[in-house]
Amino acid sequence: MLIRPLTTGRLLRRERRPDKHSPTLRRHHQLLWSKDLPYGGGGFDLVQEPGRYLVHRSELGVFLLASDAITTRLTDKASKAIAKITDHELPQYGGYTAGSALMFLGNRIGRRMEVNNAGGCNPGIPDRFDVTLEGIRRHYSGEPSNKFGEVLDRYSDFFALVKDLDGYVEFFLLPDLINEDGTIRFFHPFDNLTSAVSKPPPTTSVFTTQQGFHPFTQQDDRRTT
Repeated sequence: MLIRPLTTGRLLRRERRPDKHSPTLRRHHQLLWSKDLPYGGGGFDLVQEPGRYLVHRSELGVFLLASDAITTRLTDKASKAIAKITDHELPQYGGYTAGSALMFLGNRIGRRMEVNNAGGCNPGIPDRFDVTLEGIRRHYSGEPSNKFGEVLDRYSDFFALVKDLDGYVEFFLLPDLINEDGTIRFFHPFDNLTSAVSKPPPTTSVFTTQQGFHPFTQQDDRRTT
């Protein structure tokens, strides 16, 4: 289920975001995630509604979902570092595909950030889905987290739909991000949700993160085809 790339990596910031403006991406999300929940949790059907992205309504509750990229070119926070990497060295950008985006709840609770925005603004997350997934793992295990854990707790009803991390990984087709021992397979070394990203990261860090994104997206595309 490959979505035709809408942008090239270095032009991404100047284009309309597929997360909000691509009907193809929205339809693919609808087809992919309208399915039975793990552990016999029932059907999770998504519908398109005016003024909403995708919505589930049932006895399980009402869930307003939004799309967000789970791989990124880091063109905002790491623009200076990216500029030092040649196009030949930088892993090829495949555009938005069914494997490079995921669904999260898109409604704000108490006028506070939803998961999508919090992951990009939290200093410990820096727009890295592998680190976001570590926060989700900690949410299920009850381990201490930084303030991102408070965001996930606000949406506990959504995460409870799949019961635990195994259910989350199964439902959203993410086995390539999990090691055999159940830990997260990080794109780049992880320092316990304490990274400071107010300063541009080193070029080497950006490069290794991009190297991690690229094979994961290719594998995820194959699973969602």
